[in-house]
Amino acid sequence: MQRIGSIVLLLLSVSMVLGQESAKPARRGSEVDREHTEWIESVMRSILTIKPGATRNDLLRVFKEEGGLSTRTRRKYVYKECPYIKVDVEFAPVGNEDERIAEMPEDKVTAISRPYLEYGITD
Repeated sequence: MQRIGSIVLLLLSVSMVLGQESAKPARRGSEVDREHTEWIESVMRSILTIKPGATRNDLLRVFKEEGGLSTRTRRKYVYKECPYIKVDVEFAPVGNEDERIAEMPEDKVTAISRPYLEYGITD
């Protein structure tokens, strides 16, 4: 009788382990998702087109403004195709240099951060 109880306990344990294993999401192992990798590569190429010397207008072809605090000379932008991909950009004012708030399309990019991931900011 004790042997039957042990066998039943063993079978229950095995079925619980197998049940837990089947509940886990299927993984691709070491396979690389080519579609996602190609998209990320295209994102990186697109972002690299914006360099110091580009205008705010050039930047707005690839990015859109992020919420939060900003000035004419410093703002955070999000990639148009994914709001979690961001960059911080610094500008040199072009025309009407005394204006500190209003952003001008001709303002020049003086620095752009590496792209990074972050949840959205809403105002």
